[in-house]
Amino acid sequence: MSALAASTADDGTIHLATVKVRSFKVPIVLGVVTVLLAALFLFVPRSGESTFRLRDSSSAIALPDVVLNTALTSWVIVVLLALLTAYSAWLAWNYERTPLWLTVAFGSFGVFAFLVWAGAGGLVPVSSLLVGAVSLSVPLVFGALGGVIGERAGVVNVAIEGQFLLGAFSAALLSSITQNPFVGLIGAMIGGVLVAFVLAAFAIKYLVEQVIVGVVLNVLVTGLTGFLYGALLVPNETELNRPVVFERIKIPVLGDIPILGPVLFNQTFIVYLMFIAVAVVSWGLYRTRWGLRLRAVGEHPQAADTVGIRVNPTRFWNVSLAGAIAGIGGAYFTLVSVPQFGKEMTAGLGFIALAAVIFGRWDPIRASLPALLFGFVTNLQNLLTVLRTPIPSEFMLMLPYVVTILAVAGFAGQIKGPAAAGKPYIKG
Repeated sequence: MSALAASTADDGTIHLATVKVRSFKVPIVLGVVTVLLAALFLFVPRSGESTFRLRDSSSAIALPDVVLNTALTSWVIVVLLALLTAYSAWLAWNYERTPLWLTVAFGSFGVFAFLVWAGAGGLVPVSSLLVGAVSLSVPLVFGALGGVIGERAGVVNVAIEGQFLLGAFSAALLSSITQNPFVGLIGAMIGGVLVAFVLAAFAIKYLVEQVIVGVVLNVLVTGLTGFLYGALLVPNETELNRPVVFERIKIPVLGDIPILGPVLFNQTFIVYLMFIAVAVVSWGLYRTRWGLRLRAVGEHPQAADTVGIRVNPTRFWNVSLAGAIAGIGGAYFTLVSVPQFGKEMTAGLGFIALAAVIFGRWDPIRASLPALLFGFVTNLQNLLTVLRTPIPSEFMLMLPYVVTILAVAGFAGQIKGPAAAGKPYIKG
């Protein structure tokens, strides 16, 4: 990696020079993970064979099960992880960044090694594991997209949790009344926009500290939805808290592809909408006038103002858009995952989505990857319980959050977000 350094000559001339900086943060994290896996396999050895089931009941193409020797496969992958770690350290020594493909490959092989160890004498249903991971990741991806748009516009969207909750409540209520999940989805988007509207009003117009406003909004929405749940939904549960949910839509031919077919092409409308949203936001952020203006007001609002961009209105409407997208994530809770609203049902996932934004370096695609990681680890926790691994149940409950913290602290590092994020703009 490199950075610019400035020096001033005797005649007052300023010279810029490139200074190379070594960063071993990623190699250290990779090394720690490798050592932990090796210690696990060494001190808690498991013998026998691990069976991976590749076929799915909904797939027309049946693949045979893959049977692997548990101990041999685990140690072979540990050696491979050590080689990847060494390569990452070599890149760092030569002032180069660890490429994304290496960290993705390391994570994939590491998870596979752990599954081989955990599945000793048992069965690992690959398709079911991946389908569950995607399902658990959907609200996080929408929340991360909302966080990316908000912070790229210069407003730290700490209120994702509140947007989730009000979106889930509105979706359950309107879908129950109209018996139409699409009306519930629109209601969830409106709920997310309402929370974002309040955040934008206080942060942009009244110049209140954005993080404080976001935290207060989360508490407010939690209390409001909890009150409405007890006062409105509980006494009228049949009429107001029985939403019509989205059914799975299987795409012909594609849905029968082994392993990936059930994961990508046999999903609900909201999951397909998630795929489209990630692609559209990623394309729009870097390829359109909207994205250019959005990034301009988040990076250098003064410069944007000088070329005629209305900074505060641009921020306001983009924060509202971010709220609408996060509201769709809230709708997933009641229109797909759990067909009923419950108090505090989002369980703090809005803050995990905010962590995904940081880990993803404020990029839509990169932010979606840690969201998928969290969903996978959460679903893996359930599988480990079924496989009866010798890992304490308390550790498995905290496993998703530990992985998220390690990912943000290790791979995100000391990165810088949009320069003007969290800073109100005062014209003049």
